[in-house]
Amino acid sequence: MEEISELVELSESMRQVSALLADEDIDESKRTSTFLNVVGLGNVGAGKSAVLNTLIGHPILPTGQNGATRAPINIELNRDTSLTSNSIFLHINNKSQQVSASSLLHSLQDRLSKVSSGTKRPDPIYLKLRTSTAPPFNLIDLPGLDQRIVNDKIISEYLEHNDAILLVVVPAAQAPEISSSRALRVAKEYDSESTRTVGVITKIDQAATEPKSLAAVQALLLNQGPPKTSDIPWVALIGQSVSIASAHSHSAAPDTSLETAWRAETETLKSILTGAPQTKLGRIALVDSLAAQIRNRMKLRLPTLLTGLQGKSQIVQEELVKLGGQMVSTSEGTRALGLELCREFEEKFLQHLTGGEGNGWKVVASFEGNFPNRIKQLPIDRHFDINNVKRIVLEADGYQPYLISPEKGLRSLIKGVLELAKEPSRLCVDEVHRVLVDLVSAAANATPGLGRYPPFKREIVAIASSALESFKNESKKMVVALVDMERAFVPPQHFIRLVQRRMERQRREDELKNRSSKKALDAEQSILNRATSPQMGQHSGGNLKSMKEKSGQQDKDTQEVSSLKVAGPDGEITAGYLFKKSDKGWTKRWFVLNEKSGKLGYTKKQEERHFRGTITLEECNIDEISDEDEAPAKSSKDKKSNGLDSGKASNLIFKITSKVPYKTIMKAQSTVLLKAESMVDKAEWINKLRKVAQAKGGQAIGEPSFPMRQSLSDGSLDTMARKPADPEEELRWMSQEVRGYVEAVLNSLGANVPKAVVLCQVEKAKEDMLNQLYSSISAVSSAKIEELLQEDQNVKRRRERAQKQSSLLSKLTRQLSVHDNRAAATSNWSDRGSAAGTIYKFA
Repeated sequence: MEEISELVELSESMRQVSALLADEDIDESKRTSTFLNVVGLGNVGAGKSAVLNTLIGHPILPTGQNGATRAPINIELNRDTSLTSNSIFLHINNKSQQVSASSLLHSLQDRLSKVSSGTKRPDPIYLKLRTSTAPPFNLIDLPGLDQRIVNDKIISEYLEHNDAILLVVVPAAQAPEISSSRALRVAKEYDSESTRTVGVITKIDQAATEPKSLAAVQALLLNQGPPKTSDIPWVALIGQSVSIASAHSHSAAPDTSLETAWRAETETLKSILTGAPQTKLGRIALVDSLAAQIRNRMKLRLPTLLTGLQGKSQIVQEELVKLGGQMVSTSEGTRALGLELCREFEEKFLQHLTGGEGNGWKVVASFEGNFPNRIKQLPIDRHFDINNVKRIVLEADGYQPYLISPEKGLRSLIKGVLELAKEPSRLCVDEVHRVLVDLVSAAANATPGLGRYPPFKREIVAIASSALESFKNESKKMVVALVDMERAFVPPQHFIRLVQRRMERQRREDELKNRSSKKALDAEQSILNRATSPQMGQHSGGNLKSMKEKSGQQDKDTQEVSSLKVAGPDGEITAGYLFKKSDKGWTKRWFVLNEKSGKLGYTKKQEERHFRGTITLEECNIDEISDEDEAPAKSSKDKKSNGLDSGKASNLIFKITSKVPYKTIMKAQSTVLLKAESMVDKAEWINKLRKVAQAKGGQAIGEPSFPMRQSLSDGSLDTMARKPADPEEELRWMSQEVRGYVEAVLNSLGANVPKAVVLCQVEKAKEDMLNQLYSSISAVSSAKIEELLQEDQNVKRRRERAQKQSSLLSKLTRQLSVHDNRAAATSNWSDRGSAAGTIYKFA
């Protein structure tokens, strides 16, 4: 019985392991172990109930030839060595009472008699008994398999998906036809490898006079029976009634009657089955065979359970690490814990902000997406509408016409438009603030220590959010100050340049008028001179030749045509050679103008396909260069370096500049000087470039530019004081100049506002967050910190449960490992013994 007690302990340990692996509470789990279940299988009259009575040691189960068992009977046996052999205690509703075997027998007979043969599914009967004679098995007595009430559903309920021992009971008289036994077929169906099957041959005394039956019984006991039976351990019995009768005939002592009966049964079997192994005869042999099969079944399950325990132990240890240890109870330890949690939170916050764990990328996305889009969507067009500009200028200058420049009104216009940039800047600050607040919540959730103390976690989030709020307010002040800085100071040279260009335009108009009148007078004088000059004589021959040469040159100039090439469906592509001024001098390049895209590009050769540089004309001004603007005269060698006469080349030059003085138009150049090959080419280039620049929103200005600090003498004050010929056109031109300045300032704000936001919010959060947390927590009283560091009850329960599971896992792992090692050692010893026996046999 000691070996069976060990099996009971191992079965309970394996039940606990199964509950742990299923994440169930061991004390509350309803999971049961089926290793100790013994299910009796056999036909009506085979002696199943008598065999189970033999295991119990008392005639409790009804027996008979006509199917006494009409419903499944489950008997849970508990062994108590302090009881006498005749004592039986019945447990009902957590109460126990002593009963006799005969009273239990009569009670079961009464209940079974009420079960009619036509019942499809009779209710099972459950008994829980405590005795000193029975092994601690759970015996299940099923009705005969050849009864109508037994169907496949009832059989599978007790045999399938468990580890119950299948007790196949066959009468000795049916041993020769064992292959056709239904009980054997059912056992093979649910246990094909016979790892949990035990065979019992009953009623040996009734077949004592039948040599054929005895020979079949001995063959089964020697494992020499049919192939279906060779892997099943077989045991021979007479029957409990015969054993009891034999015991009473030899002894009347109540305490020894059962042992005497069992020994008498064994002796009887030895006398009948003389050639059978004595270790397979009687009740003790049956108990040993059952224990051996239970042990083998457990040995099959142990490796899987041990593997599961290892994985579960790792999970539980990780859970304990995640939950952390119990909090220190002292006030100093509590405060130190609070500061340590602040540091852990700050590390997680920085990881989320600077790394890829959080949504820190949204800060950059705001700078590159929403903020620039809001700047671009400002209603600048509405503010720079000519009617609005006129209204602002009138309101600023009063009802008197302006004399020099509408500077006051334009300044007001600039301030009003730049005021619009404040709202996108504030929205950018708010958007970054929301991202940082989300990062605070994400970092708090990702900090394992804070998860244990929800009140303290809420306090940390509140402190961090308050710090971010103060950073946001500072950032808003900074970005608004950036906008106000641009509004407060508009560079005066901008308006000086406006006045200067206006004066130059007026002077240019006057010069053109004077030139046209002068050319008319010159032409008239030339006609008069030609009409009055002598036509003959040697002296006049040279003059006549000179006149012919001049006349031929004039005809040549008159017949000169443009060398530019035009392509495209609508003639929108114009190409030709121009000389481009660089640090090394004039270089000849192939220029292509696309009127649809508004861009001018150039290549080194006509055959090249990729432009070396492009100019967006909508951002540019096209200016002619007058003779006096040309650089100082070079040497005669430099003048002829490019194959063009210097005097002629000065009239072929024009320039392209940005309408915003400090902006570049191509590469690093803010001014591009170009020189045509002929006056016709120059005129056509300038006309087309101006046309494109005006169509795309730029300005094509044909007057030469002067340095900002050039002297304005020789009547320029009179020009300044004179009212423009077309004031509205002049105002439109000036508003476009102002718009270029405003757009440049907005671009500058688009680059500087994100820098201010990063400085005042992101960098502040990186550098000052931990200090804010430390100072705030340090200012809190110890009692308040202890209140905040109240651990979550769920976390506490989880830790206690994990600690309990860890302890049980360690204990169960040791127990199962001991049994697994013992089983392995027994298996190795059996293998060596079998090998030695084989060698001895063949020797």
